[in-house]
Amino acid sequence: MTEPEDASRRRAIPPVICYPTATLPRLSEVQVARARAGWRKVDEVRVAPRDAAAFSAKAGQAFRISCIEGPQVGDLNLWNPNDFSERFYSGKTRALHGTHVTEGNRLWSSFPGLRPMATILADSLAWYGMDPFGGAVHDVIGTRCDPYTKTLLSGGQYHHCCHSNLTRAFSDATGKSILESEAYVHDVLNVFMCTGFTRDTGQYFMKASPVRPGDHLDFLAEIDLLGALSACPGGDCGAEHSSDTAACFPLLVEVFDTDLTPDWIPSPVNGYDRSHGR
Repeated sequence: MTEPEDASRRRAIPPVICYPTATLPRLSEVQVARARAGWRKVDEVRVAPRDAAAFSAKAGQAFRISCIEGPQVGDLNLWNPNDFSERFYSGKTRALHGTHVTEGNRLWSSFPGLRPMATILADSLAWYGMDPFGGAVHDVIGTRCDPYTKTLLSGGQYHHCCHSNLTRAFSDATGKSILESEAYVHDVLNVFMCTGFTRDTGQYFMKASPVRPGDHLDFLAEIDLLGALSACPGGDCGAEHSSDTAACFPLLVEVFDTDLTPDWIPSPVNGYDRSHGR
């Protein structure tokens, strides 16, 4: 097609933010201070390499995901344990906060709840920012590595990808069958993963994560949560997304009572009346 005469003018039109966030509810400074204070560990779960594990956090508790032995990324799913249909909504979180999340950003639940499930309290990789390639950490754009795409692109059966790992972890935690559990697994928060989009083709890329042992991501659970974390078979995702040869390491999830725990009140579900014009 011939480029129109006004092509430059059309490209120069400035963008408009789709969802201005000035009116979003936020934790107050007092709440943040109390969420960071008085931590008392009540549980911990070690996530084995190329596998996943489930954990629980009550509303008002904090949980920390830590790199403990070597550079490793993780795929996180969250559910309301009282209603599994309310789950983490990565797409709306991305639309509200951007492609990558960090301190102060909230993880939002699916319709019709659309309420904060967790707030990021601390991010030891916040220093990374956005690199010259357009890469940043903790993305909400990747869908999770899965056996279907693996079969589509290269054939064969691969069961240690994050989708399958999360399915097994959900099944183990709830007693539901594997096939029933798979329906509840959803798009993830890619914890510690360094990703972006190429400038020329707009393709999703990954690069070696800057995470090192001791790095962590801290959350306040804003509702009761069932979580599942997969230690991705790509390790630091510097070479392959799903692999039995990449160096992989465990991750650690710790759950803490905080000074907020005794009297935390979860946000109500979204106020839309669900009439949809009828």
